[in-house]
Amino acid sequence: MAAAAPFPQAGSTQELERGLALMPRFDADGLIPAVAQEAETGAVLMLAWMNAEALTLTLETGIAHYWSRSRQSLWKKGETSGQLQHVLELRIDCDQDAVVMKVKVDGDGGCCHVGFQSCFYRAVADKDGRLIQVASDPAI
Repeated sequence: MAAAAPFPQAGSTQELERGLALMPRFDADGLIPAVAQEAETGAVLMLAWMNAEALTLTLETGIAHYWSRSRQSLWKKGETSGQLQHVLELRIDCDQDAVVMKVKVDGDGGCCHVGFQSCFYRAVADKDGRLIQVASDPAI
C-alpha cells in the first residue's frame, strides 16, 4: 500500500487560494470531505472522507479511495461491490479543505450501501424535518 504523500503546506493565503499547488488542509482528525458526483449527469452520489493516504491513492490510481470513520480504515470504494469509482476530474475548493470528484461508476452505477444510486435519496419535506423518498426504491 502506498504511503501518504507529504503534501506541501501553504506559506500564505495567496499561495493557498490562488496558487497552483495542491496543498490540502486536513481537519484535526487528518480528514477532508470528498463529494463524488456522477460525471455525465452531475448527480451528487455521496459524501465521504479522505485522509492523506486516500487522497494520494486516488490521485495515483484514478480510483476513489476514502477513509472509513466507522471502520477506521482505508476504503477503496467498490472493491467488494463492483461499483468502483473512476475519477475523471478532481477539484479542490478555494481554501483547499474539500474536494469534489466527477466519477464514472462501474457495475450498476450505484454507490449507496442501502441500494440506491445516490446516498441522497431523501429530501426534507417540511420545517419539522419530515423526510420523503425522492428516488425509486431499488428493492421494488
